[in-house]
Amino acid sequence: MYLIPPVPYIDSALDLATIALVSALLILSLLSFFLIFHLRLKCRISHQLLHFNSLWTVRLLLVLFISLWAVNELLRIPFFRRRYPYPFLPSLSLSQQADLCRLYVVLSLGLYEPGFLVTLLFLVNVSVNKNRKYNVWGVIIVFSFCLPILFLQLFFTFSPWGELPIPAFLRRSFAHVRDGYGNDAVLCVLPLVNTLAFCAFAIVYALCFLLSCWRVVSLVINKGLRVRIYALAAAVLFSLLVELLFLGISVLFSPADTLYGGAVLAVFLSVLCCAVMGEGILVIWPISEAISAGDDFCRWNSIPEKQAAVEG
Repeated sequence: MYLIPPVPYIDSALDLATIALVSALLILSLLSFFLIFHLRLKCRISHQLLHFNSLWTVRLLLVLFISLWAVNELLRIPFFRRRYPYPFLPSLSLSQQADLCRLYVVLSLGLYEPGFLVTLLFLVNVSVNKNRKYNVWGVIIVFSFCLPILFLQLFFTFSPWGELPIPAFLRRSFAHVRDGYGNDAVLCVLPLVNTLAFCAFAIVYALCFLLSCWRVVSLVINKGLRVRIYALAAAVLFSLLVELLFLGISVLFSPADTLYGGAVLAVFLSVLCCAVMGEGILVIWPISEAISAGDDFCRWNSIPEKQAAVEG
């Protein structure tokens, strides 16, 4: 007698949309990785490109944070915590799924999203600075600024809240529900205390990002670069505003409600928009221009050599 494995199913259209968008973001990140290493290799041939590649490790860190944030978003989808996506691994118990939800909260609000936001701020700040020493120190600086919010998220998530008279909706990072097939499931929830800590970080970050963009725009003469900075600032600030708004709205609904899923999807879309604009403006666009400029430079340099060979 053969046992037919259960057919995988996605719980809702919201989860399906999240999976599709995460896949698209990962493809964009693969393109960014390719461009970063492609420019890195071309710099060994054309030394004129060294200036454009001075921050390659920081750009690599930005794309890495975004990619890890995208993969981490899959942890909150029950589909990826069931057994059938991994048929050769033992199934996870409900308590183990709850631990994954706690890990999701810490990584999302404490490391990956703050990490790529701080990296964006760093790249904007040094965009008018020609100092190449930031290539290594930039990574250390980014991680240093991420540590406070990471420690706060770790404390709020893993501290013994059961000994304190705090309402459950303030501290819960998961909820037990029954899915449409009558099976027990665990839904990941963003605790209010963790959300408040991230909101404080986001407010301070928005002010610093706005001041940095204003400083860069006042120093830049190129109109095209100014438009990019304006577009990046608008995308980041608007995305943060929408994210904080829907993080607050999500507290008003039960995790099993469709409205809660809609609010969480809106939070995801806002961060996704910020990530796409960051990769496009600070990674893909400048590297593509640098590669194009390097090719043009090599082409123009090859013309006198060909003329000299013909005359000789």
